[in-house]
Amino acid sequence: MTLDQLRIFVAVAERQHVTRAAEALNLVQSAVSAAINALETRHAVKLFHRVGRGIELTEAGGVFLSEARAVLARAQAAELVLADLSGLRRGTLSIQASQTIASHWLPRHLVAFRAAYPDIILRLSIGNTAEAAESVRAGTAELAFVEGAIDDGSLASTPIAEDRLVLVVSPGHPLAGCARPGRSDLASVSWVLREPGSGTRSAFEAAIVALGIAPDVLTVALELPSNEAVLAAVVAGAGASVLSEAVVGPSLRTEALVAVPFALPTRTFQVLRHKERYRSRAADALLDLIRAAP
Repeated sequence: MTLDQLRIFVAVAERQHVTRAAEALNLVQSAVSAAINALETRHAVKLFHRVGRGIELTEAGGVFLSEARAVLARAQAAELVLADLSGLRRGTLSIQASQTIASHWLPRHLVAFRAAYPDIILRLSIGNTAEAAESVRAGTAELAFVEGAIDDGSLASTPIAEDRLVLVVSPGHPLAGCARPGRSDLASVSWVLREPGSGTRSAFEAAIVALGIAPDVLTVALELPSNEAVLAAVVAGAGASVLSEAVVGPSLRTEALVAVPFALPTRTFQVLRHKERYRSRAADALLDLIRAAP
């Protein structure tokens, strides 16, 4: 069994598609199929069900997937140690970030890092706060940038930046002219929110609880998996929402949205690292660059 076979298996399992996995790995489809067949033949176990043109993981394949990911994470960690010995002249830095951070705050810092260390490959994955924390816990990312604190004894959480949440509605919404909405105002309208587990939603719910408002009094009309989807729905008049100032800024400037005066606390962006795993120079360099940025 080789690392290349494991990478191919994981790529196919994540995409549930041989052709898409081949494209992602820059391999021909026959090479991907051969690697999967070699694993199945050598170990006399079926990893995938072939259903028409599609494929699905078998029960054995699902068990093997978590082990394969763990092995690849350890191999990447070993490579990271060797890369570090070259003094930031080569290597890969794997990062996961929540959607708000990845789309609106982190890119300028990654561009600056790339300019300073052009030989370091940056790999950025996007997920909600819970998924980003899990990536560091599992070792698939060295750093995760998330919104708010994470209660996990295996992870070190450090403040890295601040952000402000804004309550927004479309111009014709009932709250658009409300000087100071109260509990009854919030309960009387429909809401468009991110999915449970997202940092934005968690921060909003914590804020209203602190004001004595239970989240379950809100009528949630839509739960959507991205900031962009929430933003589009609110602009279309689907309801009220709370999003990062960085997300809604352009829409406020064009008056596609209206900010409702509602006291929401500033939240902190956190960077997560595993307490027991190797700390690379590349990760330290990125964090130093972020802290030094204006």
